[in-house]
Amino acid sequence: MIDVLVVDDDFRVAEINAKYVGKVPGFRVAARAHSAAQALAAVERGTIDLVLLDHYLPDQTGLDLVHRMREQGHGTDVIMITAASDVTTVQQAMRLGALHYLVKPFTFAALRTRLDSYAALRRTVDRVGGRGLTGQEQVDRIFGALRTAPAPSAPGLPTGHSEPTTDLICGVLHRADHPLSAHEVAARTGLSRSTAQRYLRHLEQAGRLRLSLKYGDTGRPEHRYAWVAP
Repeated sequence: MIDVLVVDDDFRVAEINAKYVGKVPGFRVAARAHSAAQALAAVERGTIDLVLLDHYLPDQTGLDLVHRMREQGHGTDVIMITAASDVTTVQQAMRLGALHYLVKPFTFAALRTRLDSYAALRRTVDRVGGRGLTGQEQVDRIFGALRTAPAPSAPGLPTGHSEPTTDLICGVLHRADHPLSAHEVAARTGLSRSTAQRYLRHLEQAGRLRLSLKYGDTGRPEHRYAWVAP
């Protein structure tokens, strides 16, 4: 079994990611962490094979954590799972040795593809490692194990939308006792306002939410969303 450390400052997102990992054969969640300090402590215990790492943590960034891990001699493998999609962060992750970089929101299929390729990498290294590298062919085989095909979007969801994020937003609105604005949904889910608006627009068009307008004294009316019972 491949022991995985799931690191995300959002307890709910960490739980969703952990459930995803548990659905992939050969992987198990050994620990969860919600800060860089907790993650480093888990790595130092020496039982972690792979870290699924968010970049935005309360005490330092995920890349700062990877840098500390490498400085202290921890070669634990890392896959970044984060909303940070700027080129600088992606380049830094590559330079620090992150094996994959998965941008939130994502589907289970996208995560499983990365985990499967990671498992293939470990099998390939085990096969050639015992006898040592004998040439370019073996090197190409190791690097080729990390290649992944683009994962399809979940059925019924537009490109760029994920099931866990959709479920998270639906759960918040289902539990709410009054219609919520995109700003309120973002605050309750930990998502950005633009992401919340994008999902709310899709769910309203799909008939799962009811849109109403709240007029104030000045400015444009506020869009508010309520759960529609099936």
